[in-house]
Amino acid sequence: MKLPRGRLVRSRVVSSLATPLRTVLDRELTGYARLESQDAMLLDADGAGVLTFEDGVPAVAYHTGTDAGGVDALADIAVAGPHRLELYELDESALAEVHDADELVVPPGLAAEHLVGDGDLADRLREAGPEDRTAADHDRGLDAVASFLEDEERIDSIRDRARAEAESRADEWGFDVTDGG
Repeated sequence: MKLPRGRLVRSRVVSSLATPLRTVLDRELTGYARLESQDAMLLDADGAGVLTFEDGVPAVAYHTGTDAGGVDALADIAVAGPHRLELYELDESALAEVHDADELVVPPGLAAEHLVGDGDLADRLREAGPEDRTAADHDRGLDAVASFLEDEERIDSIRDRARAEAESRADEWGFDVTDGG
């Protein structure tokens, strides 16, 4: 997913994504956030999450490391913090093509539920979101989560990648690795 750089409005490390999501909503910002997890910052894990906003409401999600879009990307972005956050403001027309890509669209409230577990913020985002995207928000989100949880192969793959990365780092740092399971 290619996006123009936009005007950088915030760059910092955040322990929770709740504050940036609230700030974007309160400012009715149109643009995007680039989110790099602590794994990417400290452990050279691949990729970053990108979450776009229209008038402060999450619209599209994409993960550069897994090439996942939409709800699947939210699952990849929702790793433990802290996150390096870069927030960019863009004109709505610069995001039009990306926002039309159905495979990348996320229901407005789902970002708050997946990324921060904040039901009140999710409700505020649903209320602020356009009707055409909020109508099926909750059901689509539940279906996507259920689908992800039923995909044992994908879960095993994520677990195996995390284990291999942890073992590699432990070896690199000279730690003894014992198989706990």
